[in-house]
Amino acid sequence: MTAPAQPRRLRRRTPLTWLRGGGLSNLLFLAPMIVVFALYSWGPILQTVWMAFQKTNLITSQFVGLQNFVNVLNDPVLPTAVLNTLYFALLALLLGFPVPIVLAVLMSEVRRAKGLYSVLAYLPVVVPPVVAVLLWKFFFDASPTGVFNTILGWVGLGPFPWLQSASSAMPSLVLEATWAAAGGSVIIYLAALLSVPPELYDAAEVDGAGIGRKIWHVTLPQLRGVIFVMLILQVLATAQVFLEPFLFTSGGPNNATVTVLLLIYRYAFQNSLGGNYGEATALSLLLAIVLAVLSFAYFQATKRWSSS
Repeated sequence: MTAPAQPRRLRRRTPLTWLRGGGLSNLLFLAPMIVVFALYSWGPILQTVWMAFQKTNLITSQFVGLQNFVNVLNDPVLPTAVLNTLYFALLALLLGFPVPIVLAVLMSEVRRAKGLYSVLAYLPVVVPPVVAVLLWKFFFDASPTGVFNTILGWVGLGPFPWLQSASSAMPSLVLEATWAAAGGSVIIYLAALLSVPPELYDAAEVDGAGIGRKIWHVTLPQLRGVIFVMLILQVLATAQVFLEPFLFTSGGPNNATVTVLLLIYRYAFQNSLGGNYGEATALSLLLAIVLAVLSFAYFQATKRWSSS
């Protein structure tokens, strides 16, 4: 009868064992990438934090402590910018978040020319953002002969003011932003749908489930993890919206489309001599902190739901 095997004693790692195991060569191999990452990623972040406590136009600087944060928080335009940003994010979630999911599910059910539909869905992403905005600005012409007003006039609707009205300007921006960004989300959802086991659909068909029930009870639960990640990514993207308000309306009419990022731009570039970059970086830092806290809370809240 053989004696039971003795448990193997784990060797304690020391700097000497790390060197013998090739740790130094690995560190030297990674050193260039670490240096580049530190200079071009963490370097600007640390510089931003330092500038938030300075009154500077990049030529002269003066340490002012928390005064930049006080000035930003007391800016009467800030509440309007925050509310407009939240309004844009809400409209984008209600309109732009379900659309890619629906398109991806419908395209996954298509048996022929699926590649063509994928190309057409992704085509708006290929169009340069500035070109897309200028194109839609032409479509949003508020005159009765404008493209959208002409089309709606065929069914007895309009004309609508689109970008010229404070009530319709933000929905108009969301409409264009959804068109421009939905294609990338559609491709991601299509790739995720490939991982859904076909046996689940076969079992649902045996139980007599139609297309609607298969989507609700099979497709969406299998995409739950991807949906949770895409949701927080869209929230972060909409909280940093800048291009559409800047190019379409410049924050107008009457600050109806001014957002937090557009307000940061105004702080930094509000005049030809250079704005107050300290206040711009202070507001940027506040926005980054809010988004970081939101992301952490979101992932903590959905950790169990996305994996169960």
